[in-house]
Amino acid sequence: MARRETPEINAGSMADIAFLLLIFFLVTTTMNVDSGISKKLSEKPPPDYKPPIIKEKNIFEVNINRNNELLVEDNRMELSELKEAAIKFIDNGGGDGKPGEDGTPGAPCDYCEGERSPSSSDHPNKAIISVQSDRGTDYGTYIEVQNELLKAYTVLRNRLCQQRYKITYSELEKRYKDSRGTEKDDLKKKVEDIKTSFPQIISDAEPTS
Repeated sequence: MARRETPEINAGSMADIAFLLLIFFLVTTTMNVDSGISKKLSEKPPPDYKPPIIKEKNIFEVNINRNNELLVEDNRMELSELKEAAIKFIDNGGGDGKPGEDGTPGAPCDYCEGERSPSSSDHPNKAIISVQSDRGTDYGTYIEVQNELLKAYTVLRNRLCQQRYKITYSELEKRYKDSRGTEKDDLKKKVEDIKTSFPQIISDAEPTS
């Protein structure tokens, strides 16, 4: 009896299908993106640089110890209270802002709605938030603190933008990114106006050991 030969299977088409499936999954699969805080590191000052004199009342000190506990202005504070405390400090408006380029004194903050306490910040463009952590502080806690401080600026910017342009700052930024031409130039001026009125001045102090 003659021996039958086993028929060969043409695998060429299967390889094509596998290649197409591979491309499909590469195109449609979403990748996890690491999240973090967008910050620009300060440049090294020149040798003859003289740091400006900053009043103590214009500095809002936030300390995070190795047990992830908050000490704000030498007082214990819960994370949930930090945003409102920061808003109160930034929005105080108890004095004048930065002097003009012509050397004239700065103007009071006419858009601030704070208590105007003489013992708190003079103006939003002088209000500095200083964050100091410990080398044993959890990174997650540090991120949560930074997020609460950024939320404080978002609240103030949204409020002012709503008053001036009848739109929240978050929506204004979105429209600016999606716009083109002359509209983009107009929206850019509005965005810069709000950012200048409430500049984000958050400084990271050297961690304690």
